[in-house]
Parts: sequence; structure tokens; C-alpha cells
Amino acid sequence: MQTPFKIRFGNTLTNKNDTFCIFSAHYLPHVGGVKKYTQNLARQLADQGNRVIIVTSNVYDLAEREDLGEGVEIVRLPCYKLLGDRYPVTRHDKAYERIMAYLHNQNIDYVAINTRFYRHTLEGIALAEAKGIRPIIVDHGSAHLTMGSKLVDPFVAIVEHAVTELVKRHSADYYAVSLAGTEWLRHFGIEARGVLNNSIDARAFAEGSSCRSFRKELSLSDETLLVAFTGRLIPEKGIPALIEAMRILADEKSIHFLIAGEGPLEDSLLRASLPNATFLGRLDSPDVSALLTESNVFCLPSRSEGFSTSLLEAAACKATPIVTNVGGVQELVPSNEHGIILPSADGETIANAILELNSDRTRCLIMGQNINQLVIDKFSWSETARLTALACAEAQERRNQPIL
Repeated sequence: MQTPFKIRFGNTLTNKNDTFCIFSAHYLPHVGGVKKYTQNLARQLADQGNRVIIVTSNVYDLAEREDLGEGVEIVRLPCYKLLGDRYPVTRHDKAYERIMAYLHNQNIDYVAINTRFYRHTLEGIALAEAKGIRPIIVDHGSAHLTMGSKLVDPFVAIVEHAVTELVKRHSADYYAVSLAGTEWLRHFGIEARGVLNNSIDARAFAEGSSCRSFRKELSLSDETLLVAFTGRLIPEKGIPALIEAMRILADEKSIHFLIAGEGPLEDSLLRASLPNATFLGRLDSPDVSALLTESNVFCLPSRSEGFSTSLLEAAACKATPIVTNVGGVQELVPSNEHGIILPSADGETIANAILELNSDRTRCLIMGQNINQLVIDKFSWSETARLTALACAEAQERRNQPIL
């Protein structure tokens, strides 16, 4: 039998043929950064010779188990779909018992859990404890989850704190996807052990473009400043402020907005019916790459992020970012030579930042080139997967240490 290759990290050894069980309350086809994080991390761990089991919520009533190929499989726990599909809660029924029995019968070496405030998190902890594993919990937020409702949001925050307190009763090592995320964990009395940042295979993403030309489809000239948004159309992404910025700039013939994504605020975009904006709906990854490659600017006025996948994708395609200072923004935009960090997320501030770049296209171009090089150099999935494997191995060495 071939001896597995090993990596040494301090006093830690990790095998190259381990089984990682990754819990993520949401997964594809659900749209969002956590889902892409889970997908890419799983693929990279598998590429490095490991087996990966993704455990998610069966929000879309798909098969209980599915082999995704190349060392990755997925199992889906039955769930109640609260707040639409945004907060799934595990349903303990016969399907749940079948799936958990299957998981308990697998030779699992490590458990990694994405996000901290779902019932799904506790399912991952329970499996880890049953197998004598100290899990790692990777947090993806930098602020409370928001529904954009003054009535609902306080209740959501209460639930987040309550579930977090339940999670804290168990032994685990905590990480975040950004430095801002480690600060946010302190809000809950949790000290993170480090950062397992979101990443991207920048060159592969850019080269995977469908080469679709949105300029040609919309009869927009090469001189038009294209401002793109890609992602979920939800309040915390700053969609209302973005719409206001479009209204302010409606008479600027040299600027056009391209909005790609889906979500509950789609109707708000369509009702706005602005002449300087085109709603593209949900795009697949090659078309997103094509859109961002053609765009001069990427605008993401989020109220909360962990480490934005959309921002990483924009950087991979040299689109200059205009973003709020949330999540991993300071790591991706470390200076004003890499993009514009908005002092506030209101429509007028966004519009002024866009006008600033429109008036200095050379500066805009250089910013896009700078952030592109930064992402290529420092944010790769191979490195994040390597660090995740080492974090899991270190957690196992610490498994008899006390709860936080």
C-alpha cells in the first residue's frame, strides 16, 4: 500500500488522502459567496488527493445524496425553509435519520463548518463529537444578517446570538474569511485562531469567459463607462442605494449600469426602469467573467460581507472596485491605488465615486490592473485549501482542550 504524502506545519502532520466533511447550510444552486466558497474549497481539497463530503440543506428538494465526481459528494438534510429560503432549519425525520446514519458510517477525519449561526452548524458539531473530532467553524460575516426590515432584523439578530451561544457550548476552533470577520467574532466573545480567506483562481476565471459582448448586444460604445454589479439582489448588498445612484446619474450619457443576479429586490430594479441601467438576470460563470472583463467599474455598496466572491471575480477581470468598507475589503483594496472605498453607502456618495473614475479613465485602468495583480499573487484556492487542512489537523491536536 502506498504511503500517503504528508505536510508538516509546526508539529502538525496532515495526510493527503483524508476525508473532509464540510457543513454548509446553503449550497448550489443557491446563489451566494458561502456556496462558492464551499464548492471551490471542496474541489481544491479533492484535487490535493482527499475525499470531500459536503453536507447541506435540501432547500430545493433534490436527491438526498449525489456523487459530484472527482472525490466530492454531497448529502442534503431535510429542512424547513424559513424566511423564504434564506434560513433553512434542519427537519429531523426519517430522511434525516437515513442521511445521518450514512455519515456516521463514513471514515471521516475532519469536520469543517461554514458559518456559525444556523441549526445546521449544530448538526455538524454533533457529528464531529460523535466521531471524536474537534471541528473548525469558519465564519463568513462581519455584521448581523439583515432582511432589510426594521421589524424583522432585530429578531434575526436575537436568533443569531441565541444559536451562537448554543454553538459556544461545544469545543471548536474558530476562523473567519477576513480580518474584519475575526473582529466581528469578538462581538460574540469568540477569539478566532486565524483567517481562511475566500479566494479565486484568478487567471482561470478570467480565461473561462464566454467572450459574450454586452456592449455589442446593448449597442454601447467603447467610450461608455460600464459599471457592473453581480450578486444576490438583497438589501444587505446595497441594492436600494445602487438604484438611487443610477437615478442621480440618469442623465450621464457616458455611464451605463449592468446588473446581474437574482433575488427579492429584482422587482425594485425593474420598477425603477432607468434608461442608464440594464438588468441581465442571473448569469452563469462564463458570462459573469465576460461581463466583468468588459466592465470598467465594479460597484458593491454592501452593508455586510464576509469576503466577497463577487469582488474577487471583478478583480480577476481587472474591473476597478467601488465598495464599502466591510468584510475583506481592506485586504483586497489596501490603498487608493487599488480602488475606491466608500465612506458611506448612500446613492450620492456612490454616484460621486463613479463620476470620479469616469473623469479619469487612466486612473481607473491602473486601479483595475493593481487589484488584479494583488489577487493573483495572494488569494489562491490552493493556499486556502492547504491552510484549511492544516487548521483541521491542528484542531485535532487540540481536541481535548476546554471549551471557549
